[in-house]
Amino acid sequence: MSQNHQETALPRCPGCEEPLERGDLFCGACGYDLSAVPEPPRDRPTVAIAAPGAAAAPEVRHDGPGASGDFELAAPGAVPDPAPDPRTAPEPPQAPAPGPGPAAGGKVCVACRAGRVDGDGYCENCGHAQPRERDHMEQELGSVAAVSDRGLRHHRNEDSFAVSTTALPDGSAAVVAIVCDGVSSASRPDEASAAAASAANESLLESLPRGTHPQQAMHEAIVAASEAVNRLAQQPGGPERDAHRHQNSPACTLVGAIMASGLLVVGWVGDSRVYWVPEDRSTAPARLTEDDSWAAQMVATGLMNEAEAYADERAHAITGWLGADAYELEPHTASFKPDRPGIVVVCTDGLWNYAESAAEMAAAVPGDAYARPLHGAQVLVGHALDGGGHDNVTVALLPFAVSPQGAGSA
Repeated sequence: MSQNHQETALPRCPGCEEPLERGDLFCGACGYDLSAVPEPPRDRPTVAIAAPGAAAAPEVRHDGPGASGDFELAAPGAVPDPAPDPRTAPEPPQAPAPGPGPAAGGKVCVACRAGRVDGDGYCENCGHAQPRERDHMEQELGSVAAVSDRGLRHHRNEDSFAVSTTALPDGSAAVVAIVCDGVSSASRPDEASAAAASAANESLLESLPRGTHPQQAMHEAIVAASEAVNRLAQQPGGPERDAHRHQNSPACTLVGAIMASGLLVVGWVGDSRVYWVPEDRSTAPARLTEDDSWAAQMVATGLMNEAEAYADERAHAITGWLGADAYELEPHTASFKPDRPGIVVVCTDGLWNYAESAAEMAAAVPGDAYARPLHGAQVLVGHALDGGGHDNVTVALLPFAVSPQGAGSA
């Protein structure tokens, strides 16, 4: 994946280096999505964005070819030209009137702060591409918070999440977090993850208030998410897109957690994970999910030990996902009854690649995450970006509280 931080011309595809024709939306050779990598604006000035809090640079006008903007100094001994007679000097040229600014309520360009942003996300004044809404997302809802970021290497964010709360029939609260990771080698992975997260969340908000057991509700939510992704395969993405893209179906992974009635229920398909981190760090943290991946399969069957399997280049190839071309759907669910407060970490591999073991994840979770889940999620995303940000990064944090009498393990 190419970086999206510089607006450079694309004479060759960033994915396969094959020549491109101007105006291509996708590479004809490899299907690389060029829509997020804009061509440089022609006959328009380059606009620099000042760092937050920095003073704006003074405007410099160039009045002629080769003008530097500096004062011109006369050569030593040269006689300056006489001042022009104001009675015979020609009228100075009038500066053109400034163009119309953005309409009231319209989006303002983040670069020039003056132009209107068109429907494709480009400034009509300076041509600068605007940040996408999904490049960085944050949400805090009571005792659950989530953060998602595009990362430093991907040209778009293919992750998605949903967090929500609802009431059970007895009036107690249920807290939900769903995190999905689009499969980059599939078509429309960003749409797949968004559809799955939304469908799973809606399913849980319907079933939990009816009294469905949380573990059964999670199973049904994963099935609903799978059906939502499958429907995308029957919806064309537009003639230009379909003509240049590989025809594999939209696909994503899913992982979720429910806190309800003293239970912690997790469910997943793919290699996104859930970790448990005790709030007081008095006991060992734990990973609560098992990856649907080649490496995990090799370890489970005894063909390799964990070190050998995860050192293999095939280690992160997933063996389970949501999508019309997936194998038979096998939702995984598990139920736990923690006996102490803790933090539930629900995340994509964009985070756990930089904190893979439970101990490493616990070390990355800040000490105040139980009281400040949004801040904790921000810190974890920053941990992944500081580590290289090679993938999209999404994490949801759910502080788990227990009743004073506690409970035994389920």
